[in-house]
Order: sequence, then C-alpha cells, then structure tokens
Amino acid sequence: MSVIQELADQLAEDVLAAETELDDDRFYEKVSRVLMAASPTFQEAFITSVRVRLAERRGREFLEKALAAKRGLIEEEPVAPVDMGGMGH
Repeated sequence: MSVIQELADQLAEDVLAAETELDDDRFYEKVSRVLMAASPTFQEAFITSVRVRLAERRGREFLEKALAAKRGLIEEEPVAPVDMGGMGH
C-alpha cells in the first residue's frame, strides 16, 4: 500500500468513527471537499477508502441479520437489494 493510500485509509477510519460523535453521517463528504481543494489525488484515495468501509459495514450488518434470523433471534430474514448490474464500486 502506498503512503497516500495508507494515510487516506487511516483518515477514512478516523472520520467514520467520528461521525457518531458529530451526529453527522455525511461528515466524510465535508472532509472530502477539504481534501479536493488541497489534493485531488488524496481526495480520491480517501473517498475510495470511505466507500469500501461503508460497503463492508453494510455487508456485515446483512450477515449479522441473516444469522440472527436463522438462529430465531429475529423474525424477518433480511432481503438483499436487487442486482443493479454491476453498479457501484
């Protein structure tokens, strides 16, 4: 991993962790605008790290709900979104 990717990934982790305390689930977009003004290359690496982390979070939530449904802890099994034909990152 390059220095840019490492720094961007660490910043993404810190920003996403701060969103709860800031009560702003789109705070990463504000940080992204600050980065774009300073370094488009770094901003791109940051937003990629944010998207990957958010996707992992959604996938993990789906997994946990599916297991909870299978184990009888919740009634409704989660439903996966309709395949968008490769849309997304």
